[in-house]
Amino acid sequence: MLELEPEPRRKLDGEALDHALNVAADFIDLKSPYMAGHSRRCAQLSSEAARVLAFSDDAVTALRRAALVHDFGTTGVPNSIWGKPGPLTRAEFDRVELHPMLTEQMLRRSPALDALNRIACAHHEKCDGSGYHKRQRADAGDSAACILAATEIYVGMTTERADRAPFSPDAAAGELRRLVSAGALDPRSVEAVLQAAGHGDSKVSTGRAAGNPGGLSTREVEVLRLAARGLTTQQIADRLFIAPKTADHHIRHIYDKICVSTRVAAALWAMQNRVVQ
Repeated sequence: MLELEPEPRRKLDGEALDHALNVAADFIDLKSPYMAGHSRRCAQLSSEAARVLAFSDDAVTALRRAALVHDFGTTGVPNSIWGKPGPLTRAEFDRVELHPMLTEQMLRRSPALDALNRIACAHHEKCDGSGYHKRQRADAGDSAACILAATEIYVGMTTERADRAPFSPDAAAGELRRLVSAGALDPRSVEAVLQAAGHGDSKVSTGRAAGNPGGLSTREVEVLRLAARGLTTQQIADRLFIAPKTADHHIRHIYDKICVSTRVAAALWAMQNRVVQ
């Protein structure tokens, strides 16, 4: 297809490449309602952690881009597994363990993206070799890969999943430190991630503006977050202890304020404006 593209062929770099990877990450995260905004959160938190460790600008950029593409392989795992409301069987978890390998296969088709593979496809590896998909011992000297591995756990734990409610930030921080004690995660990288997430003495700014994006009220933000997770109007009403008509009224107001007309468009807007947590 690229060979047939008329010249001059456009190549992306700099901000244009970053924008394209953000779009691709958002599209991948629409795979499941429970993944909405996951890649952007990983990219933001890992970048802030890299700055805590005084990474160069180029190294921060590489890590951020790797975080945006690290979950491409999730598209190869059925939604019946990602959305299962109970424990996975061994066979189902075997399928889950394949997604970093699928990410690696996808990225290596492009020389530019293959350069991100060292970091991206290692996001579930552990320092003690207990991770996946290669089950290799993560090299503590590769701080970027170690940061993304810790970030993946922290973001995953603080996000609602089909089989559990989100952990509190403090509970997630406690689990990361337990994994450090067990020799599974690099201590320096974990402390950088936790400091970036606000658990250290000096919080790292996330760059978020005060107030809600799009002029949304606090209640509308709550409704949008649940809608982006795939909840029906009735489920949103039950979760927030309001009437279904009230929930529907909020959804219509949200659509008007952010200029969308579908749930998918609203979910994308929520991801791009960091409403989804």
